[in-house]
Amino acid sequence: MILVAAVAACWLLVALSPLIVRLTGRFAGWPLAGGLLAVLGIVLAAGSGGPGVRESVPWIPALDIALRLRLDGLALLFAVVVLGIGAVVLVYSSSYLRQPRSPGFYGLMTAFAAAMLTLVLADDLVVLFVAWELTTLCSYLLILRSGPQARDAATRTLLVTAAGGLALLAAVVTVAVHTGTTDLTAALAHEAWRQDAAFAGIVAALVAVAAMTKSAQFPFHAWLPDAMVAPAPVSAYLHAAAMVKAGIYLLLLFAPAASHSPLWSPLLIAVGLWTAVMGAFFALRRGDMKELLAYSTISQLGLLVAVIGVGTPTAMLAASTHVVAHALFKSAAFMGVGLLEKRTGTRLLSELRGSWPALRWDAAMLILAAVSMAGVPPLLGFISKELLLDSFLTAGPAAVSWMLALTATAGAVLTVAYSVRMILPLLPGRRAADARVPEGVAPWRTTRTMSMAVAVPALVGLFGGLAAPVLDPLVVPAAAVAAAVPASGVSGIYLWHGVNAALILSVTAILIGTAVGIRTRGFTPAARAARFSGVIAVQRAQEGIIAAGRRVGDLTRSDAPATNLVVPVALIGVTAVGLPTLWRGWPRYDEPFLILDFLLLLLVACGVIAVAVATRRLTAIIAVGVAGFAVVLWFLVLGASDVAVTQLLVEILTVVVMVLVLRRMPRRFPRVRPARRAGAVIAAVAAGCAATLATLVFTGHREISDVAAFFLREAESLTGGTNIVNTILVDFRALDTLGELVVLAIAAVSITVLLDARQAVDRSVPRPASRTLASARANAVILRTAGRLIAPVMVVGSAYALLRGHNDPGGGFIAALIGAAAIALIYLAAPSDEIPRIERSYLAIAGAGIVVAVGTGLLGLLDGSFLRPLHIDIGAVHTTTALVFDLGVYLAVFGVILAAINRLGLSPSDEPARRERRRHTRSPERSAR
Repeated sequence: MILVAAVAACWLLVALSPLIVRLTGRFAGWPLAGGLLAVLGIVLAAGSGGPGVRESVPWIPALDIALRLRLDGLALLFAVVVLGIGAVVLVYSSSYLRQPRSPGFYGLMTAFAAAMLTLVLADDLVVLFVAWELTTLCSYLLILRSGPQARDAATRTLLVTAAGGLALLAAVVTVAVHTGTTDLTAALAHEAWRQDAAFAGIVAALVAVAAMTKSAQFPFHAWLPDAMVAPAPVSAYLHAAAMVKAGIYLLLLFAPAASHSPLWSPLLIAVGLWTAVMGAFFALRRGDMKELLAYSTISQLGLLVAVIGVGTPTAMLAASTHVVAHALFKSAAFMGVGLLEKRTGTRLLSELRGSWPALRWDAAMLILAAVSMAGVPPLLGFISKELLLDSFLTAGPAAVSWMLALTATAGAVLTVAYSVRMILPLLPGRRAADARVPEGVAPWRTTRTMSMAVAVPALVGLFGGLAAPVLDPLVVPAAAVAAAVPASGVSGIYLWHGVNAALILSVTAILIGTAVGIRTRGFTPAARAARFSGVIAVQRAQEGIIAAGRRVGDLTRSDAPATNLVVPVALIGVTAVGLPTLWRGWPRYDEPFLILDFLLLLLVACGVIAVAVATRRLTAIIAVGVAGFAVVLWFLVLGASDVAVTQLLVEILTVVVMVLVLRRMPRRFPRVRPARRAGAVIAAVAAGCAATLATLVFTGHREISDVAAFFLREAESLTGGTNIVNTILVDFRALDTLGELVVLAIAAVSITVLLDARQAVDRSVPRPASRTLASARANAVILRTAGRLIAPVMVVGSAYALLRGHNDPGGGFIAALIGAAAIALIYLAAPSDEIPRIERSYLAIAGAGIVVAVGTGLLGLLDGSFLRPLHIDIGAVHTTTALVFDLGVYLAVFGVILAAINRLGLSPSDEPARRERRRHTRSPERSAR
């Protein structure tokens, strides 16, 4: 499991980064870089064992989702780029950062490296998507922490890249459903790509959109220059060498399968070449070196996208080689610009002229990176550029091929031009009169670590061009995987390709581009606000989405329940229009209609009508209770004892809570206009008719559903329990129950926060003068006497219902309701709000329920799956961890009800005095201790 070990080691490095930063301070980049290089060593050792290494660790067996990892030529290429460049950038950061300790920065940088490594090694669609989203999140956080000015840019970046994540999610779901597997290798080799043109076209488009958002292709390109507010290490790693390469990797990965769609190649070639020319043109117009490099990155990525669209083995070799060359010269360039800015205080081309005497070595390394970017021999950038041009020349018919090649050459001309503009101010020469390089340039010794880091990728780009065949073991297998051909079908790379059309076009681009660069060397773009740009488009889209969400929210932004219910009630009523088309005749009923059914239905109807016409809140609560208890009786008649008991307890506690709330509200409902009342009656009747019709349409036409039959047939043998309802809650659908427990805990927190943050108005119902209401203590004597007898019985019954729930009516939810009812009885029997006996930490109780439930779920991992119950025999007693999970249900439900009783049951006017009395009561005890 060497690949699993590599990924685990990388994530372990993330976990250890805060400790490493604490121990080493700003120099944490060195040990973290060593950690990444160690992980790279593990990956290279795995790759030495032969092609196609695959490993798998079960994750969600029921859905056939696993931590599947694969190391082929393509994954190895990107792993080397991610880990190698990452190590260099971390060393650079140790000198670049001004703060002595930056745990957040180093943690996020290593987390990004780990996420990228997981992405390129992933052999499962779900793992691929999770890693993809992790890179998006890390990028957002790294930009965001750059300062207050970076907030808007980070948000815009997240908006664009997250939209691409949604496209990838749609592609992942479509592929998994259509092929029947999340195994990436198996899914990409499925016959559906060849046989189903619609499927291939949809997935190809979705994958292309996802990749283009990540790789900043038109029209999603604006986020990359916008993200340049991040510091130089972030730009050098995420936005030049690694993150933007995630989109390129995705295209190369899906290319063999997606190329079966006729949409794939034209889309990639058209968008890629347009982006290449557009990005290069924008770069030529920039006077800020970092902005120039940002648009340059867009242009270079466009060439990569276009050549992947060509899809031939030569094209894939060109793409693989250019991935390496681009990572080297662009990371060196971004780090070099950051270094110049540190030493001179500027990165504007106009202010750097004549800076050679003070920046000899650093300027030379930056020039070396720019020359490679321009594609000048003998650097690696020249080799990859010639391969790109040669790929376009052999892309198809002669006319089409030459059109593509000439378009790429136009982009290359602009590339040389902006590279020359970047180089000229750094060359030896007289300092211009208007140059504003500070006289006091920071000494080299203070930035020597940064200089060394810049030199590494710059010199590797030089030696990689001189000894190009050394890179064959890295780029040839990657190209073979992307082209779906054997490695023997891909030729190697070399510096001299002979005199051919590609060389002529390359030399032409260098000559014309140099002339253009010299001609525009003094060009300074006008400082005027653009009326429209990509950033403005993204900002307007963001503002439009927020405004639309605000308008939708305004429809129900009210405290009135009627306002919030009008939309769902109206929609339910509208659905009645389409239900007659689904009518399948009257449902079959084997049981005769009893007079008792009619009486209970009449009782429910009377309760509902009484609620609708009530003018007093207390009357409405009583009527709600009548309807609820009638439903309880109906459940009992139908034989649903579990549901009946639950409904009974819920009704009791609901009435208690509503009475507590009633004290804070007016006695009467506000008056409603007749027209509004008529509209509410119409909506309610329409919704009721729709619900009734839907019940008749969708139920009663079969004896039992397949799912219900499965539960009845298999529940006891699979879970050991005979209470089907309880086994569904704590065994089969325990994850749903866990989510509901979290909601309950949040409800308890919300009740507490709401009543603590905003004092409620005490609007107790005025009490008329009566002898029966004169003494609360005397009036509560009956409840207190009964409570002393009944409450202990209810507590015991609560425990009994919990323990028997797996086989008989009961369970954690019902047991918690019984226990809470005992608490409610104790509370109602008390003559005042001072009830120390039930003042417990209800939030801790609810939280303990979540902890117990999650802990039980983790125990299930011992048997291979989260929340899988473990069965244990203690003597002659058979038990299961589902009982412990049910205890978590009990605690969560009990905690939220206890919160409601405690917080709503207190009189707001009495609470300050009550807290003061409790503080004075506890003070003597603390003093004695």
